[in-house]
Amino acid sequence: MDVKRVKQILSSPANIPVSYNGVSVWIESCDEESAVAQVHDITNPHETVQVNISELQE
Repeated sequence: MDVKRVKQILSSPANIPVSYNGVSVWIESCDEESAVAQVHDITNPHETVQVNISELQE
């Protein structure tokens, strides 16, 4: 995935499925300059991790 698509997903009112390493995640935010997104596992919203945007899949 790229930064542009992550920003589209963040601004979309729809629930767009995204995964990281085969796990469904929710994107909380993205840093365009470092190409990193803050995400959390849909089943564990209290634990966020930073991941490279290129590793996210739609």
